[in-house]
Amino acid sequence: MPPSASSSVQQARRVLADRLAEIRRDAGLSGRDLAAATGWYASKVSRIEHARTAPSADDIRAWCSACSADDQAPALVASLRAVEGMFVEWRRMERAGLRHAQVAVRPLFERTTRFRAYSSWFIPGLIQGRTYTEAVLRAVQRRRVEVDDVAAAVDARMERQQLLHQPGKTWAFLLEESVLRSGIGGAEVMVGQLGHLITVSALPSVSVGVIPAGPDRTRMPVEGFWVFDSAQVNVELVSGYLTITQPPEVAQYVEAYAELARHAVYGTEARALIVKAIDAVR
Repeated sequence: MPPSASSSVQQARRVLADRLAEIRRDAGLSGRDLAAATGWYASKVSRIEHARTAPSADDIRAWCSACSADDQAPALVASLRAVEGMFVEWRRMERAGLRHAQVAVRPLFERTTRFRAYSSWFIPGLIQGRTYTEAVLRAVQRRRVEVDDVAAAVDARMERQQLLHQPGKTWAFLLEESVLRSGIGGAEVMVGQLGHLITVSALPSVSVGVIPAGPDRTRMPVEGFWVFDSAQVNVELVSGYLTITQPPEVAQYVEAYAELARHAVYGTEARALIVKAIDAVR
């Protein structure tokens, strides 16, 4: 199973803490020696090395200076920034408005050649119809965004969907069957979205798999995640947005996707489930 958001961030903090401890040991300093050299309490050194307290950029610079390893400080500060940026609260991301959040991620999609998405909550943005997108983003705006730029955000998401037609790219989507019956936006919006899903699934670069509901499966639903090539994973959580780039963790999500994909149906069978959902929603 892929790691949770908290475990992913904690693992990254652990790697940074281990590197700082290694620098101290290479300098021949004890924890108390380092504390004396920096003017800290020894307990602070211990908390940082055990990843219980995250160091600041100034802490890292002071640590490296005390260990005569100033040349290593820039890379370690960059690692700290990466850890800090792994998990971003939705409110912080969307403070500038929903359009900004849509535009900001477009370069990532543009440079991706193989995209894989799994969703247990809603239809992913790249295969959403306009009215469904408007319903989703309007709900988000009402709940946590002061700026009302939903119309512009919808346009930005629709523009990004042009990437589905670019040659040399593949786009694979896995949906839990329950997503087809979520009722987002009401019956009319949902029926339109499901019809759009049938249409977009016929594109040569697009694959849509539906995981049928039922007890006969070994992999339970997990949080939604997107895999960009095999270089980055984005995970959408209730509280925020997690970015994963460490190869071992990315590999776990790739493996999870492959396992979930084995439970899915495609083509005619997938369309039959979508049509069944349309009949149920009407």
